[in-house]
Amino acid sequence: MLTKTRVQEFLKEIEVDDLVQNFQVMGDDVYIDMIAHSPAMHEKKKLEAAMKQAFATEFGDQVVLKLKITSPEPSQVQQNQIKGKEIPGIQNIIAIASGKGGVGKSTVTANLAVTLQKMGFSVGVLDADIYGPSVPTMFDTEAEKPISVEVDGKNMMKPIENYGVKMLSIGYFSGANQAVVWRGPMASKALNQMLRDAAWGNLDFLLIDLPPGTGDIHLSIIQEVPVTGAVIVSTPQHVALADVKKGIAMFTMESINIPVLGLIENMAYFTPEELPENKYYIFGKQGAQFMAEDLGIPVLGEIPLIQSIREAGDVGRPVALQEGSKIAEIYKETAQKMIESLVERNKNLPPTEAVKITTMAGCSTKK
Repeated sequence: MLTKTRVQEFLKEIEVDDLVQNFQVMGDDVYIDMIAHSPAMHEKKKLEAAMKQAFATEFGDQVVLKLKITSPEPSQVQQNQIKGKEIPGIQNIIAIASGKGGVGKSTVTANLAVTLQKMGFSVGVLDADIYGPSVPTMFDTEAEKPISVEVDGKNMMKPIENYGVKMLSIGYFSGANQAVVWRGPMASKALNQMLRDAAWGNLDFLLIDLPPGTGDIHLSIIQEVPVTGAVIVSTPQHVALADVKKGIAMFTMESINIPVLGLIENMAYFTPEELPENKYYIFGKQGAQFMAEDLGIPVLGEIPLIQSIREAGDVGRPVALQEGSKIAEIYKETAQKMIESLVERNKNLPPTEAVKITTMAGCSTKK
C-alpha cells in the first residue's frame, strides 16, 4: 500500500518538495498540485514530463500520478538578471532567432511583419544581422537612407518605411557590396544606436531579426532592451534542429529567462505551383513539431517551400502581401498563434512587463 509518507520522502529525494503545494494519496492514485518555477509553457511541460518519468521509475505502472501544475503569481516571478530599459512607445519586442543560417529566418520575419501590419498592428523591424543584413532587400528599400529628425529637442534617426512597416538595418548605412568588418563591441554599439536613437514612435510590435546562432549580438540585444519573447525558426532537418536546441537553451538560461513563444517550421514541405495540393517533404517530415513537443513549446506554423516566396523576396515585396493567397493565409494563422502565445505569456508576468492584446483584429490595450 502506497503511503503519504513514502510519497513525501520521494518528493524530497527528487528535490521538488518546495514546488508542491498540496498532495493526496488515494489507493494507487497520487494527486499533486505544483507550482512551476517559470510561467513559460515549456517549463511546465518539462516539469510534467520529469515528474511522470520519476514516478514511473520509482513506483512502476501500478501508481497513477495526477498532476496539476500552475504558473507562479506575477509577484513570485524573479526579474531577469539581464534586462535592459524599455523603449518608450514600444509595447512588445519579439526576437526572431534561428540556430543556424539558411533556414529563412529573415524571410519569415519580413512576412510576419507585413502580416501583423495587415491585421491592424503598428510594426517595426530591426535588422540585427550586422554581417548579413537582408531587410533592405526584403522590403525593396536598398536605395533608401535614414534621415535625421528632431524629437523633443534631440536628433533621431527616422526609420525607413514600406508596406506600413518601419525598418532600420546596417544595410542602409553600408554599400550594397560593402562588407561590414566589425568586432563585437562595434557591432553592439551600432545596434544600440538603431534601438535607442531612432524615432520608432508607437509600435505594438518591434521584430528583431537576429543573426543565426548565439553570440555577442544576442547578448547585446538582451542587455539593451526587455525582450518580450523569442520565436525560433528552423527547417525540419536534423542538423538544423540540433542547433535549435542551443538557441532555446540560451533564451531559457536562468540569467536570461526569455519566454520562447514558439517554433516556426520553415520549408516544412515543397509544393509545386502546378500541383498546389501536393506536399513533398524534402527536408524531413514534422521534425520541428516533434522537437517542440519534447521541449514543451508550441508550433506556431508550418511554412511551405514554394517558388512564389523566393520570387516575392527577390523583388522586395513579401509574399504575405498577396491577398487571398494560400501562403498569406498560412502566415496569418502563424501570426495569430504567435499572438495567442504572447497573450498567455503576458498573463503570467509582472504588470510592468506586460501588455494585453485583446483581439485578433489588431486592437491592443497599452500599459
